[in-house]
Order: sequence, then structure tokens, then C-alpha cells
Amino acid sequence: MKLLLSHTPLARRNYYGARALAQLQELVEVTLHEGDGPLDPAGVIAAARDADLIIADRSTPMPGEIFAALPGLKAVMRSAVDIRNIDVAAASAAGVLVTHAEPGFVKSVVELALGFLVDLSRGMSRAAAVYHEGRKPEIRVGRQLSGSTVGIIGYGRISRDLAPLLAAMGMTVLVSDPYAQVDDQRFIKLPMDDLLARADYVICLAIANEETENLLDAAAFARMKPDAFFINMSRGNLVDEAALAKVLAEGRIAGAAMDVGRAPDQMPSPELARLPNVIATPHIGGLTPPASESQAMDTVRQVEALVKGEVPPGAANLDRWTRRL
Repeated sequence: MKLLLSHTPLARRNYYGARALAQLQELVEVTLHEGDGPLDPAGVIAAARDADLIIADRSTPMPGEIFAALPGLKAVMRSAVDIRNIDVAAASAAGVLVTHAEPGFVKSVVELALGFLVDLSRGMSRAAAVYHEGRKPEIRVGRQLSGSTVGIIGYGRISRDLAPLLAAMGMTVLVSDPYAQVDDQRFIKLPMDDLLARADYVICLAIANEETENLLDAAAFARMKPDAFFINMSRGNLVDEAALAKVLAEGRIAGAAMDVGRAPDQMPSPELARLPNVIATPHIGGLTPPASESQAMDTVRQVEALVKGEVPPGAANLDRWTRRL
């Protein structure tokens, strides 16, 4: 059985890992992508001409033309939860299985969110940058997290790990999610408009889909307090970036932090990242060895199941899978 691993060498080091690759190579014949940039659809078709399986990284698009051009392809796997770079409808129509990994990045993303909260409150990166330039930073009064109010939009796995930590730090925790039940008595569930009006910190952790496109728009930012901070740990699709840039430039909110955005590879947009009241990181929330290896090992387990003729975990369209091994 043959498999294409679409990650560039850098992406393999950062997001897949040597241990997972070694175990994968024990199961199947692996073709590695050695180019510096991600494969385009034509590149995928050429590289996977004889492949039964593909493990696709987040930078490699998988449109419908790939499944039509590769009649021998049986399954496409993502070493991540997000499968939006795969045309699942087209894969299903062609009978190709699509799978995703479990969210092994939760702890890492939670830790980065905590770092953003502290940095926004105390100006650590701002002061460090000024010191690095050989100047003396302005001394500013910071904000204590304990006693402040944090509003979390979306109550999924990351939020359920993050919220108890914030409550333990002495923060009042507000949650907004119309589809989730919030049973923890330490948290207050509110409509999003009310959360925005009350929170000192607003953390976006809602899922990205058509319903949440531009969920945080000009009206939403207008409801926030002028001394409130906004943090995006989800996806850039949830934010009207022009509206966010406007309120930041005009000082209508205190600042923002983001690990995601609408730039390529879901990076923060440079136009936002360069603003003086913004902290931005290049989509590194899940970029720790435990997080990356956890999801890479999920794909190894999926391949192992396929080799054995079993249904792999993480199947997204099992009912449409007809190109079986």
C-alpha cells in the first residue's frame, strides 16, 4: 500500500514528527514531499499518482479535481481536526474516505491563551520590544486578572479546559454558546450581546462555519467596553478584520491578541498584526511536540486500521466510502 505525506520538510518537522513518520513507514510505502512550498492540486495529482492514501497538511488544498484524477485513491487523512481544505462533498461523491484527527492541541492552545491574557494585561512583549531597541519602556499600570471578567464565545473542548483555570484564578467567567449546555455553576451563560457588554476580556473560541462567518463584526465590537481586550484563538473567518482594525486604531477597545487570521495558512493578517495595540503569533497554538505528535499518531492509527481492513477512527463520511481497500 502506498501513501503520500503532503507536508513540506519544515511542516513534517513541526507538525508530524520523526516518531510518527517512522511508524507510518513501517506500515506502508511513504512518498514524501520535499519541496519548500505546499503542493497545489496538480502537484498532489502528480505526487499521488500511484497512492492509495494521502495524509494532507493544512496548507495543501484538496479540491474535487484530485479525486477525479486519482481513481486509485481510497482515503484522505488530516493530522488535524479542521478538514476545510478538503472538498468532502466531492470526496464523498467519488467514494473516497475523509478522516480527521482528535484535538490533541487543547492543552497547548489553553496555555497560549493564558499567555495572551497576561501579556495584554501587563504589557510584557511591548516592554521587551522597547528594551530590545535600547530604549527605556514607559511604565504603565497593568491589570490584575483576578477580579476581572472574561467572556468566552463558544463552549467546546478548549473552552471547557480554559474556563476552570480562569475561574480558579479568581476571574468571573461568562460563556456564550447557543448550542452548548453549561452545567458548571462557576460559569454564567449569557447571550453574546450581553457577554460583550460585560467582559473585560473577550476570547473567541467558537467553531468556524457558515453561521459564524464574521460573527465578530462592527456591531459586536461596538458593544465591547472601551477598556476591554479581544483574543482570537479560533479562526480568522469569525472576525470582520476591517471592523476590528478600525476599533483598534481608534482606541475604542484596549487591544487584541490573535494566533489566527485571514492570511495564508490561517495566519494573523499583517495589517492587524502590525498595530501597536495588537499581540500576534503565527498560528502556533498547537505547535508543541505533544500536540503535534498526538494528532500525527492519530493518522498512524488510521493507516494501521486501513491496512488491517478495518474502519479507521475519525471518519467524516463513512457512509459514502465506496473505494475500499
